[in-house]
Amino acid sequence: MKLINDPCGVFCIVFTYVSIVYADYVVIKWVVLHTMQDSLWAPFHIVLFNTFLLLLTVSHLRAMCSDPGTVPIPHSTDTLCDLRQVNEPLVKREDWTLCTRCETYRPPRAHHCRICKRCVRRMDHHCPWINNCVGEKNQKYFVQFLFLVCILSAYTIILVIMSWVRECHKCKLYDMEMRERQVIHTVLLIMESAMFGMFVVAILYDQMDAIYTDQTTLEQTVYKRSNPLHRYIFSSICRWPKISRSMSKLNIRSV
Repeated sequence: MKLINDPCGVFCIVFTYVSIVYADYVVIKWVVLHTMQDSLWAPFHIVLFNTFLLLLTVSHLRAMCSDPGTVPIPHSTDTLCDLRQVNEPLVKREDWTLCTRCETYRPPRAHHCRICKRCVRRMDHHCPWINNCVGEKNQKYFVQFLFLVCILSAYTIILVIMSWVRECHKCKLYDMEMRERQVIHTVLLIMESAMFGMFVVAILYDQMDAIYTDQTTLEQTVYKRSNPLHRYIFSSICRWPKISRSMSKLNIRSV
C-alpha cells in the first residue's frame, strides 16, 4: 500500500508524530525525572508510558499503511467476471455497480474516495490523521489507535497533576528559569493531551456506534437525510443493503 500524496494528510501525520515525541520528552524530563527521580515510580512510569506510545505508533502505522479494502482494477476487459471470481464469487451480478470515476465494478457498500482515487469496500471515511481511508480491512487498527490515544491522554494528564501535587524536595535547588520552563512545558502538555483526548473520544464514539449498528459514517449520513428523495437516490445508486441491527455484538467482534 503506497502512501497517498495528500498535503493535508502529510501535515497531519508529521504533526501527530511531533506531538508524540514532544509528549514523551516532557513526560520523561520535566514530569517524571523532576519529581520522581528518587522513587521506583520513575522507571515504572517511563516504561509504561513508552510501552503505550509504542503500541500507539504500531497501530497508527498499520492503519496508515494497510490496504483499507480497495477494489482492484482488473487488467482484462471482462471486468465484472474478474472481480466476482477474485473477491466475491457468491455475490449476484445485479448487486454490483459501475464506478464512473475509476471505471471499475464495485461490490455493495463500496464507495469512491476522491483523495485515494479508488473505490474502497465498506468505506467509513477518509481520515487525514492516517492519510488513508478507513475501510473494511483497517478499521480495527484505526479503532485501536483511537483507544490508545484516549488512554495516553488521560495517563499524561494524571502524571502532570501528580507532579504538581507531589511535594518536590529539591525544588529549592532549581533556579527560577528552569522552574518556569518546567511549568510552560507541563501546561503545553496538558493542553495537547486535553485537545487530542476530547477530539479522539468523539471520533471513537462515532466509530463504536457505526460498528455496533453495522453502519459506516457515509451510510449514517445517507440514511439520516431529512429528504426521503435524497435518501432513496443515494441508496439506489450505491445499492446499500438493508442495515441489520440484530447482530450488534457479532459486528463488534468481526472488526
